[in-house]
Amino acid sequence: MNDIVQKLADAGIDVPVVISILVAVVVLLIAGMALSAQATIAKERQRRLSRVQPRSVAVLEAAKISVVRSTSYSSIAIFDLLIRRLLPQPERLRARLGKTGKNISLGQYLGVCGVLFILAGLATIVFGLSVPAALLIGVAAGLGLPYFVIGYMGNRRVAKFVDLFPEAIDLIVRGLKSGLPIGESIKSVGREISDPVGEEFRLIADSLKFGLSITESLTAALPRVDSPEFRFFLIALSIQQETGGNLAETLENLGAVIRRRRQMRLKIRAYSSEAKASAYIIGSLPFLMFGLILVVNYDYESQLFTDPRGVTQLIFGLSSYAIGISVMVKMVRFEI
Repeated sequence: MNDIVQKLADAGIDVPVVISILVAVVVLLIAGMALSAQATIAKERQRRLSRVQPRSVAVLEAAKISVVRSTSYSSIAIFDLLIRRLLPQPERLRARLGKTGKNISLGQYLGVCGVLFILAGLATIVFGLSVPAALLIGVAAGLGLPYFVIGYMGNRRVAKFVDLFPEAIDLIVRGLKSGLPIGESIKSVGREISDPVGEEFRLIADSLKFGLSITESLTAALPRVDSPEFRFFLIALSIQQETGGNLAETLENLGAVIRRRRQMRLKIRAYSSEAKASAYIIGSLPFLMFGLILVVNYDYESQLFTDPRGVTQLIFGLSSYAIGISVMVKMVRFEI
């Protein structure tokens, strides 16, 4: 084995790069075979069901909604086992995926992370960079990019929910004043208000149909719309159930408070817009200058990836950059 490695090295072949490519290819082949086998099994199961079920029954079966919470993290058994054994705190990541409102399983998310890691590492090696640089870029693309995208999707959905939430509270108040029970008022919100508020309140109404209390239904929806406004709503209903009182008046006051919070948030956004613009400009300058120097003198700039000292400087530079950006974000972000 040592003789083979020595002969490859004498022939000018970079052995670590070849090994990395082979390992990546093997991992991709195994993942492809697993996904193909899972798709074949699902297709065969569907074919057998279509043979033994009438068409009307099949349509009704497809339209059913499962009321049992799925406890599996992936539809592939081996991936589900690996996630349970190796991934720390999978429920937190699962709740983060639930905020997006999309049906994204934990196995699918980790599969995308692995594919991005391999593709980014291979692309870096193809461009002639070193293996440590490939690992660094692969980790950044495989872990950082999906995490950022999921966080952006979740925050955008929660922000849209908060913007529409006062209208939902007003609709509930009007229903209570007209004599409707709280369950029917929640159901009317699901019909009249657009998503994501309508979607969440439809799920809450379905939970009430299956026998859960209002507090339990709202608590189950809390991880998907984790915001102070929804927590206020949950606390108000919980206290009213225990102590009694005029629920319509309580919710009307809550709607006014939420609107004032939104106005204050918009004022703070306007006041801090100049500081945010400065942070965007300052934060983008290092990458712009790096790209310009890379175009003008590629050999000089590529030493950051090919030389171990350059890789070390790059790691320290990105770390200090991340700390500076975090400080600027803290300076312009205010909790209301």
